[in-house]
Amino acid sequence: MFKVLLAFIRKEFYHILRDKRTLLILFGMPLAQVLIFGYAVTNEFNDAEIDIMDYAKDETSEQYINHLQSSGNFIVRRVLGSPNEMEEGMKAGKAKLVVSIPDNFSEDFYAGNSIQIQVITDGSDPNNANTLVQYLTEMTQSFQRQKRNEPTDPYTINVASRMLYNPQLASAYNFVPGTIALILLIICAMLTSLTIAKEKEIGTMEILLVSPLSPLLIILGKVAPYALLSFVNAIVVILIGFFVFDVPVLGSTLLLLSMCFLYVFTALSLGILISTTVKTQQEAMMKSLMGLMMPSMLLSGFIFPLASMPVVLEYIGKIIPATYFIRILKGVMLRGVGLNFILFEIAVLLAMTLGFLFLSWRNFKIRLE
Repeated sequence: MFKVLLAFIRKEFYHILRDKRTLLILFGMPLAQVLIFGYAVTNEFNDAEIDIMDYAKDETSEQYINHLQSSGNFIVRRVLGSPNEMEEGMKAGKAKLVVSIPDNFSEDFYAGNSIQIQVITDGSDPNNANTLVQYLTEMTQSFQRQKRNEPTDPYTINVASRMLYNPQLASAYNFVPGTIALILLIICAMLTSLTIAKEKEIGTMEILLVSPLSPLLIILGKVAPYALLSFVNAIVVILIGFFVFDVPVLGSTLLLLSMCFLYVFTALSLGILISTTVKTQQEAMMKSLMGLMMPSMLLSGFIFPLASMPVVLEYIGKIIPATYFIRILKGVMLRGVGLNFILFEIAVLLAMTLGFLFLSWRNFKIRLE
């Protein structure tokens, strides 16, 4: 009996080792989760781009700016020439923080007078904004200790912060745009891939292909309901965010809805691509969960900013459609930007959509042949 049991266990081991999907679940998913969570779940920052408004323009202010950059946490994107330029970089989503150094910085510093440095941050991501201000405050105190060389002296440089676009630091300003991106991705990409995979699995796809309908019409007929339902869901989430959580829509409503529609097509094309590479619903579910859900939640800037991640994960985040859609939503809803501020993100989503559709067509054609 014991030998029979050992033989049966050995057979099961062989079966598991031959099954690539089982091995992927056993070893691939835990490894990916540990690596992604280990590197993504962090509040540390590297190379956060900031703008400087230097009214003093003296030697000490230059030393202070260099000290901020020496930490590796900040990179000065540009030194502003006028106050009118202060909000421009933040509205475009390029600068995360603006530091304003007052007049007579050097004179007041060495005289022991109180100095107030004004810091303006993008409050559309409250966790990011708070962490940046904390880092800057620590670097300012470090600069003062280093220059005066007297740790017991009272701090004379005070950091006064002001949050743009979200002065109350409401977390809803961050999670509502991210939730919209995830909902559209789940309904469009995952359900589309599952629906088409189901037709393949039960054998009805072949029947549809020999019908008078062209493959293009079959695919459009399958995905059109999900496109409309996803668009309705996006509107519902926006309305809930506005009326329940007081998340504003400062930009054009028409532009916002147009961007939602564009992202719906991007997610649909991704779902179609997944469906052309699988034969069963189980495969479609695995690829959707591992390839879409986890990366979109952790590496798109929804929960953790990309600036806090290693370079490899940051580049992975740049190939995720949700990354660009969340930027568009925050820009239009919270910062009130127009079309000219989000042209790059629109171009990326359009390029991704065309690329996914082209690859889907190639895979579909190969399978038909």
